[in-house]
Amino acid sequence: MFERFQAFFQNLTNDSPKNSFAPDDPRIAVAALCMQVMEADGQVKESEKKRLRKLLKDQYGLDRKQLDALIAAGQEAESSAVDYYRFTSDLKRHLNTEQRLELIGILWDIVYADGERSEMEDDAIWRIAELLGISARERILKRQEAARRVTDVEVVQDDAD
Repeated sequence: MFERFQAFFQNLTNDSPKNSFAPDDPRIAVAALCMQVMEADGQVKESEKKRLRKLLKDQYGLDRKQLDALIAAGQEAESSAVDYYRFTSDLKRHLNTEQRLELIGILWDIVYADGERSEMEDDAIWRIAELLGISARERILKRQEAARRVTDVEVVQDDAD
């Protein structure tokens, strides 16, 4: 799973310095969309925050200061956005179809970080997927894959106990 995240994020940052977060930096759009999905159900749980921080830190190779800067930039962008279009239009220009599909998978993984899925989170990802040009079938397949990963982790943890 983490190899998938790493490949996705490395593709985004090939030409971007790690300590630079220009307003059109796709890393900010990804962080902002993740935050919007986390907030969709009205509850941002610690497990979701930890998943996002670990994901961004590991995949971008950021130190704590850089990670805090990216998260702050993502939060600022997210709080000033009136809809998803601002971020999805930027990402649609920067990402190919496979990368956009991978982003939907990442958003589902954020949703399942707390072990729950809400109707509001479903709706948020549905809207984002539509704006990114991802079909309903592909969106659902990504959701099912994320749900299986959660189940697989729970099974492994149960076996360890």
